[in-house]
Amino acid sequence: MYDFHCHTTYSDGELIPSELIRRMAYAGYTEMGIADHADFSNIEELIAAQKRVKRSAELYGISLYTGVELTHVPPEEIDELANLAKSLGAEVVIVHGETTAEPVADGTNFAALSSDAVDILAHPGLITEEEAKLAAKNNVYLELTSRGGHNRTNGHVLSLGKRAGASFVIQSDIHSPDDIISEDTRYIVARGAGMTEDEAKSVLSLTAETVQAMYAMYGLGDDSFTGILSGYFNIINICIYILRFDSNRSVLQNDLH
Repeated sequence: MYDFHCHTTYSDGELIPSELIRRMAYAGYTEMGIADHADFSNIEELIAAQKRVKRSAELYGISLYTGVELTHVPPEEIDELANLAKSLGAEVVIVHGETTAEPVADGTNFAALSSDAVDILAHPGLITEEEAKLAAKNNVYLELTSRGGHNRTNGHVLSLGKRAGASFVIQSDIHSPDDIISEDTRYIVARGAGMTEDEAKSVLSLTAETVQAMYAMYGLGDDSFTGILSGYFNIINICIYILRFDSNRSVLQNDLH
């Protein structure tokens, strides 16, 4: 299991990084990202701190991706800060999207989706059709979340995102031990948002290691976080297409008989 949207005591989370990592491993996760709330005041410290616990994560069997969540940053500064994060060593850059639960500045979604340094737009709220198309065009992944308040618009995000051809991640926005959800709950989040059974299983089943292995097998060179995620969802979309094709073929065969 994966979850790249996790918070620690370095922002508003309850657990220090090592305890969060241990609890994630105990819950069955193999890949995670720490993405504490960041702006220009603390971004260097956050990224440096995460690098210091990568070995701890490995010892617990976790692949830890160094990340940040750019939070309530003025839209005009998002691209600059996202690029700074990448230059400092961030492997995943999340932007705190225009959730209906907080007064996030208008234009945050658009700025995030326009940046080539942003990987995930968290809880986008009432995303527009134009923004969904931009997410698909620029390979920025839209988050479907289990977090209360933020999850009110999961169905809307999925509906517009699917129509535009965007891709998704299922995440928890973890702040406390109680926020770490099980595999079954992740499946419920996906299905509750409107995914079919096959779509939900496909989105939740792959790992970054699997995608990296496939990249190596076929001689594909992009092993960056964005490349890995792109691999995730390219494979998922192929799986979904095959499943739908088989289903339609079965219906056709039944009609012929």
